[in-house]
Amino acid sequence: MSNKNVHNAHIVKSLPALHRSLIEIVGQMNRRERDEDMLRMAGLSFERALFPLLVMVERLGPIGVVDLAARVGRDHTTVSRQVARLEALGLVSRRASPTDHRVREAMISPKGKRATDAVDAARERVAVTLFQDWSCNDFDQFVRLIEKFADGIAGAVENALDEADAIYQASGEMVAEG
Repeated sequence: MSNKNVHNAHIVKSLPALHRSLIEIVGQMNRRERDEDMLRMAGLSFERALFPLLVMVERLGPIGVVDLAARVGRDHTTVSRQVARLEALGLVSRRASPTDHRVREAMISPKGKRATDAVDAARERVAVTLFQDWSCNDFDQFVRLIEKFADGIAGAVENALDEADAIYQASGEMVAEG
């Protein structure tokens, strides 16, 4: 058996534990109470549904509504209305994209940046509590591996889809249909 096969078998054997952990992480992060808690800890009071949009606009902006909607898993018409509410609150501003004038991009305003700075400070307090018993080395390895995972996930999914499409096209039928 080749080293690649042994490595792949190890990955496959460990996937259920990884999957369970990722489900737990995503589940915790997607709980509406977490956003409400973070807003409260940051001293902010606005609609909870706007919270992840504000953070993403600050981190990724300027960003178009369609891209923002895809990143949060919502319909673009809903996100457009929510971005309009953020704009009405003075937390973001919108402009025409310099590369495509049909696209309106959201960008963080100074008031929005103060809000996300308050969120970052609250998130830092939570992280310090969470990681206080970790060694510096463990924490640094965790950050490095999470970054590696985040950098690789989109490409891996695309590659797997391309392979599945090639197999489907070669065989002419889906493996399993619902």
